[in-house]
Amino acid sequence: MALALATTSLEAPAALLQPAQPARSTLPVAPPLDALFPYGGMVRGSIVAVDSLTVALTLLAPTSAAGGWCAAAGLPDLGLAAVADAGIDLSRFAVVAAPVEQWAVAIATLLDGVGTVLTKPPARVKPGDARRLAARVRERRGVLLIYGGWPEQVDLRIQVAASEWTGLSDGYGRLQRRRTDLAASGRGAAARERRVTAWLPH
Repeated sequence: MALALATTSLEAPAALLQPAQPARSTLPVAPPLDALFPYGGMVRGSIVAVDSLTVALTLLAPTSAAGGWCAAAGLPDLGLAAVADAGIDLSRFAVVAAPVEQWAVAIATLLDGVGTVLTKPPARVKPGDARRLAARVRERRGVLLIYGGWPEQVDLRIQVAASEWTGLSDGYGRLQRRRTDLAASGRGAAARERRVTAWLPH
């Protein structure tokens, strides 16, 4: 009996010495959008697709507030007022034209120096370019936010399921914000669909 107890007492500490799984390195996401991400934030080295530019800018804001650099490429209609309204520090936000014929090169270059890149890809992205950019994102441990079509699978896709504007009354007034239902799903830990409701600025 004494020997059995001694053996048991040695097995428990051995189990505690098993190497812990490394924590995922993430970029911050503000509530309630953080609930869309299985690790509570945007995982470094991942590609996230969104179908709303407002959502994309909202995702960038916490990284900017923490002192990180962000960039946008291939978004000629992006207004800096909207960027500032989302809470992004314009002094740490780069905007690049990214012509269609050099789009992949521009994104790869940005990923070398900027942690988070938001882009609207051209109408047709070559699968080879998409795969090379995915490899660059993983290598540089950045985050690529895709607003638009993408020929390859992404790590997480966030879509607007429904939205309702507020601010109008009896046919007059000003649109101020919208109640938005968002759904997210992807691969790996993100395979299970997650949903949240958020109030987003116009």
